[in-house]
Amino acid sequence: MTFAEAQAGVGTADAVPTPVLAARTRGLRKLYRNTVAVDHVDLDVPEGAVLGMLGPNGSGKTTTIRMMLGLTTPTAGEIELFGARLPEAAQSVLPQVGALVEGPGFHPFLSGRENLLRCAAAEPLLESAAIANAVDDALERVGLGAAANRRYRGYSLGMKQRMGLAAALLVPRRFVVLDEPTNGLDPAGTREVRGVIADLHAAGTTVLVSSHLLSEVEATCTHVAVLHQGNVVAQGELKDMLEASNAGLLVSTPEVTAAVDALRDNRIPARAVPDGLLVDLASTTAPEVVATLVRADIPVHEVHKQRTGLEDLFAQLTETS
Repeated sequence: MTFAEAQAGVGTADAVPTPVLAARTRGLRKLYRNTVAVDHVDLDVPEGAVLGMLGPNGSGKTTTIRMMLGLTTPTAGEIELFGARLPEAAQSVLPQVGALVEGPGFHPFLSGRENLLRCAAAEPLLESAAIANAVDDALERVGLGAAANRRYRGYSLGMKQRMGLAAALLVPRRFVVLDEPTNGLDPAGTREVRGVIADLHAAGTTVLVSSHLLSEVEATCTHVAVLHQGNVVAQGELKDMLEASNAGLLVSTPEVTAAVDALRDNRIPARAVPDGLLVDLASTTAPEVVATLVRADIPVHEVHKQRTGLEDLFAQLTETS
């Protein structure tokens, strides 16, 4: 059965439908002489998702992205974009992909607009008559409209980063790949990039974002893939991963000591914390905790799961893997 058939569910009667993938890698590996940069990476990027690719420096994020875009040849493994195998389908598939990888590179003595006009002229999906408007729209979208006629060599680091983003957005894309898109941006610029990503997501575009800013990933991404030492150590929906890492229940009650004693009498680990008590859910459930407290006549004012942030989850995955 082909990958496209698997995506459509052909031959899998009564099976749970397989999510449609914008990008997929299997056994992806890259060696640089004796150095293993990426080692058997299996990555799924669901169509329409905003996937944050996280990992310490040297974890293989940029190398994986470069192989997915045909910029680097894998040592081994398979890559598919929209169900089509690369590099065989590169000519038909890659025009649907916009990318900002390892920082932008433009002609220093040309203006921002002149640089983008040259990029637009090479776009196979952009008709000649639409080039001027596409360039102006892209410049305005990333906040460079007022600086469009300034020479690129005079741009700040943040402005150069915006130029790279503008080049990736010259035409509507099915898939946008952004490698550290907020590098060099001030807080206002970072918010603007977050807005661009939100707009792309709302339009149904799949976005892959590689970033060191965990707070930005948590604010913008629907899915996460964590790389460590060249391997994917975890991937999935962000909310599910955060909930799965939560093993605690915060309970608000005026009778903290009595509540802790009642739970411990029922072999449920609990301890007092400033906001009430924290219950370990490793061997029980939230409803059982509440039922135990109610049976003991302990008033329960509020109950909610302890929320692990992405930073804590990232640390757990990369320190124990």
